[in-house]
Amino acid sequence: MPERRRIASLPDRLPDRLTALRTPADPGFWRSPVRGVRFTAVLGLVLLVGLTLLFVTGLLSYAAYNPDLDPVNDKTPGKGLLGFYLFAWPTGPHWLYRLTQGLHVTVGIVLVPVLLAKLWSVIPRLFALPPARSVGHALERISLLLLVGGALFEFLTGLLNIQLDYLFPGSFYTLHFYGAWVFLAGFVAHVALKLPQAVRVLRSGIPRGEPDTPAAPGPLAAPDPLPATLSRRGALAMVGAGSLLLLITSAGRSFDGPLRRLALLTPRGGTEQGPGPNAFQVNKTAAAVRITPADTGERWRLTVRGPAGELRFSRAELLAMEQHSAALPIACVEGWSTSDQLWRGVRLSDLAALAGYPDSPPDVFVESLQRSGSFRKAALRDNQVRDGRSLLALEVNGAPLSPDHGYPARIIVPAAPGVLNTKWVETLTFGEL
Repeated sequence: MPERRRIASLPDRLPDRLTALRTPADPGFWRSPVRGVRFTAVLGLVLLVGLTLLFVTGLLSYAAYNPDLDPVNDKTPGKGLLGFYLFAWPTGPHWLYRLTQGLHVTVGIVLVPVLLAKLWSVIPRLFALPPARSVGHALERISLLLLVGGALFEFLTGLLNIQLDYLFPGSFYTLHFYGAWVFLAGFVAHVALKLPQAVRVLRSGIPRGEPDTPAAPGPLAAPDPLPATLSRRGALAMVGAGSLLLLITSAGRSFDGPLRRLALLTPRGGTEQGPGPNAFQVNKTAAAVRITPADTGERWRLTVRGPAGELRFSRAELLAMEQHSAALPIACVEGWSTSDQLWRGVRLSDLAALAGYPDSPPDVFVESLQRSGSFRKAALRDNQVRDGRSLLALEVNGAPLSPDHGYPARIIVPAAPGVLNTKWVETLTFGEL
């Protein structure tokens, strides 16, 4: 009898078991009590401000390369109208790129917990069926695909680039450029499609209490929530704490002192560079690009080309020219930068005069001894050449350049991205590019 009662009770329990086997398309599958309209709205507001700042500083970073100056500065073939020219990148203030790119990378890192929390908060909507209830709903889902996919792609490639881990196929420059426009297309389309709904909400007003209570559940709230173990305010505080931790352990790449020592999550922070005048950050070492002492020894000559012909100078001859000094930082696309270093060398404008441009220095095409890798060749605009702080540097902080900092000579230009401050310079060709 007991065995018979046990068997007889199985059909009674089957509906409950079948009910528990829910799919992500079933609203009952998502039971967290934290999800809700207000929780998602707060995260969305933070992302709206942060992602807008990321896009603006990203455009400024693109402009800093002077992409229309010469094809070697722009790694985006077939860009068409997407590569529109903004303006000639200025040389002042000298810390401009250090600020804009530092903001771009640091804000991107800080937004990672916010982005993940926002995606978590709306993930039930991504599985909602049917996939498209109308043309408008289909457009909204497509915009979501572009928005979510573009955001994840941009953050992933950006974070890998910061760590100097180029695991993705192709050039980071090209992939990040096109990914940004895909994200922007999704972002603009999503905002346009959601704007009428947002206007209606604003006009009707939102009560101060939670709009998605069990008595009146909102579209993001779980219809059958589990018992709460964390309030929505607590969840927001956890997201904020994660962002604050990332800020503390990454922002110091752009500062000296204690903040740099705390930048443990980045390649250019958290470690001391050692003593000496050349003891500051460097991306590529001479050994990494196979620059040998034979390349930079007594036989090295700087070739300068222009209307005056082809001129060749030894390092001793360059040191015999009038020397000038400039206190400038190095700031790289990965978001790290140095403080101002005191550089000394020959002005680019003086070399342009020797090349045959005594009155109005033009653009210059710079070539390095480095034989492989990105940006071994670069172009600088005429306003950069004219600036008296733009140097062919031979010394830094009172000492000759070290091999890793570009010995026997390197370019240093105020406010330019680090890759345009070419190291191990071999040739300067002055003229309109």
